[in-house]
Amino acid sequence: MKQRCPMIFIYFSWLVFLVGLVFLFVLQGIIIMVAWLLWFPLVMWMYIKFFPRLSRYLGYGSVQDERGEPIGKAVDKVTLYTALGCPFCPLVENRLLELQKELGFTLEKIDVTAKPGLLIKKKIQAVPVVEIGERVLVGHATTKQLREMIASV
Repeated sequence: MKQRCPMIFIYFSWLVFLVGLVFLFVLQGIIIMVAWLLWFPLVMWMYIKFFPRLSRYLGYGSVQDERGEPIGKAVDKVTLYTALGCPFCPLVENRLLELQKELGFTLEKIDVTAKPGLLIKKKIQAVPVVEIGERVLVGHATTKQLREMIASV
């Protein structure tokens, strides 16, 4: 089971939003368009906020965290690639922020939603992506998996 967000789905959801705005403005008028303008981002926010509770019903399985054993020395820098609309990205980001407090590495977060050149260059087709040196982890990751990746570098 792949727990990641393909970039094509991220772009498709934003395309639906923009096409809906134009469609509703042309056919329904400004009031319905403003309702769409407010409703769609609210639904996206609720989807991301409640995703951990909904994930198993949506076919993604559980996104529960595993803490893992503490490690000694940490790497200097961890890079996280995210996209606006991905429900896995905030989960991995929060886990990395907790590990950052514990291990003291620098966390660089890069939103690739509007950076197709970077996607092509890095060969990113799904998010979240955690990059440490030459090692790359794509998709949802528990704290234990992140800790092991940081320790093995």
